[in-house]
Order: sequence, then structure tokens, then C-alpha cells
Amino acid sequence: MTRPVISAAPLGRLPAPETAWRAVRDRDPRFDGRFVYGVSSTGVFCRPSCASRRPRRDRVRFFADASAAREAGFRACKRCHPESGAQSRRDAAVSAAVEYLQANAERAVTLVALAAHVGLSPYHLQRAFTAAVGVSPAAYRDALRHRRFVERLRAGDTVSRATYEAGFGSSSRVYGRPEVRSALTPAAFRQRAQGRRIQFVTAAVPLGRLLVAFTDDGVCAVELGDDDATLERRLRAHFANAEIAHAAGGANAWVRAIAQQSGGRAPGTVVPLDVQGTAFQWKVWRALQRIPLGETRTYADVAADIGKPSAVRAVASACARNPVALAVPCHRVVRSDGGLGGYRWGTERKRRLLDAERTAATRNSKAR
Repeated sequence: MTRPVISAAPLGRLPAPETAWRAVRDRDPRFDGRFVYGVSSTGVFCRPSCASRRPRRDRVRFFADASAAREAGFRACKRCHPESGAQSRRDAAVSAAVEYLQANAERAVTLVALAAHVGLSPYHLQRAFTAAVGVSPAAYRDALRHRRFVERLRAGDTVSRATYEAGFGSSSRVYGRPEVRSALTPAAFRQRAQGRRIQFVTAAVPLGRLLVAFTDDGVCAVELGDDDATLERRLRAHFANAEIAHAAGGANAWVRAIAQQSGGRAPGTVVPLDVQGTAFQWKVWRALQRIPLGETRTYADVAADIGKPSAVRAVASACARNPVALAVPCHRVVRSDGGLGGYRWGTERKRRLLDAERTAATRNSKAR
């Protein structure tokens, strides 16, 4: 899923400052045409989705429209063209398409029907929607249906009932979706991995305590923390009905490789993964695995790398949902302003890990 449901302010009404700032911070295209913001340090005003560097909050002013911003002494951004009426119409059409798909997730909405509803040609809607949201209208609808499918399973529905309620035509359609393709089938997911055998190992590493869990197919969870009891409790809560046990043979090659990474070193072997993720999340995770040791990328860099330059927020969401620390190095993604950004296992661990990787990369470079 790319964006949560957010109610934008009606046209002509300036959103609350907190809402407007969140839209600017997240570059949310659904607010384009509803307000503009000016940056006091540059004298420029932009649309909320502008791809320029994010300003500091204390330098931002919000205006209901471009005329109000100009009257206040700001000039239009040459990058996002906030006075462009055609662009605003496309933005409004994308917002309307998102809302329509959310309201009709269980229906088979074709691109032609969706385009007719929002007043764009199918070609232009496909391009505008994909640029703004990060995925096509069809992929967005599939993600909505999959979310509903998972919610129904968690609520106790049978697989067949959840399939029907989510709008999938048959169970084969569900099993074939990339969003749910993994060693855990939909039925097993409903029962929180019932019948699956998961082994885990805990170990002391430079970052604290490490837990690596794996199935016969690959690593399914990697957690960092302060004590083994908390790490094991998280694992058992996530796979509530799986058969979970300490690995009888202790650390295997996969565990040793991840332990190496926790110290800032390159892994000594390839680690196969057995985790669930949407097609978009997997694109992001693969891109993260391509970031070299000792280097970082911004969320915008990763979005561009996967061919979705407007999907910065969706990239950040995929990083936050990474279930395997270190194996998918989400710690190598930082904010555009140079800040560390968030990290599921603690920003101090992220800082220490990046420092260790830079040191190791420098040492390796001098050894060549």
C-alpha cells in the first residue's frame, strides 16, 4: 500500500497548519491545488508535492492559492509550477481516482471506467496516477483488496469468505498475487503461520542482542534489541501459531552472515529470505540490497532507482515495514536533509551501524 487515507481540505479552504505541513513533508499530491506554501529563506512558493528539498518548518507559510502567495511577496517555483491550472486539474483527478478506488475496492473497476469518472483519458490518468501514487490504478486497487483480505483473515473469516469479501474472483487469484506470494499461504497466514516450523537463534552483537529466525526456505525475521526475552516475545506474537523453537544446531551460515553485518562487515554468504511483501515493497527491498557497504541513499534516491521518483513516501513506508534488519539494509537510507531518519530498531543503532560500515569500507579500500 502506498498512502493512507487522508481527508484533504475542500477546495478554497486552507487546511489546518499541522495538516498542511504534513502534506508538504510527505509531498502528498492529493493536496496540490488546495493550497501552496512559501519558503521565507528563498522567497519561492510551491505546490505541496514539489520535489525540491524540504524546507525547515519555521520558514514555511501556507496560502490558500497562488494569488495570496504572490501578494505576500513570494514568486512561483520553476520546478513544480504551482500556478499551472492543467497540472492542478490532473492532481484533482488523481485525488478523485484514489477516493473512488478506496470506496469501490471490492468492485472490478476498469481503467476506462475510472478515467471516465474523473474526466481524464485512460492514457493520461494512468501516467498521472502512477507518477503521483507510485503504482498504477490496477496495482493500487489490488493492494486495497489485499489489505481487506488480510483484515478479514485476521478477523476470523475462512479463506473462501475473505476472498469473496475482498473482491477476488477466486482463491487462485489470491494465491497468485505477488502481494501474498511466499512460503506462507493465505490459509497459513490466517492462522498466523500455524503448522510452520520456525527456528531462531539469539546472540550478542555490537548493537546489543540479535535474533535471527528462519524456516527451511530462508530467514523470516531479524530483530535487534536489548534482551532475548523481548525479542522472542515479538517473534512469537508475529507468528502466533507457528511451531517456534531455538535452533538445535545453533547458528548456521545465514545467522553468521547477519551477525557479521551487525558489526559493519559485508556478509560472508548470500542470505535467502522467506518474508511476505507487496510487489512494490520487494522492489524497494531489492534496491536497498544494492546499496554498497559504507554508502547511504536518500528516500528520493531509492524512489528514483526503482523508477518511481514520486513515490518517496511509499519508499519510506516500505523501509519501515522491513521485517529483516541488516539482511535488507534499510539503515542505509537517510533523509534528504542529511538527518538519519527513522529506524525500527532505534536511531542510535542506525548511527553506530553506519559508522561501523563506513570504517569497514575505508579499511577495505586501503587494503586494495
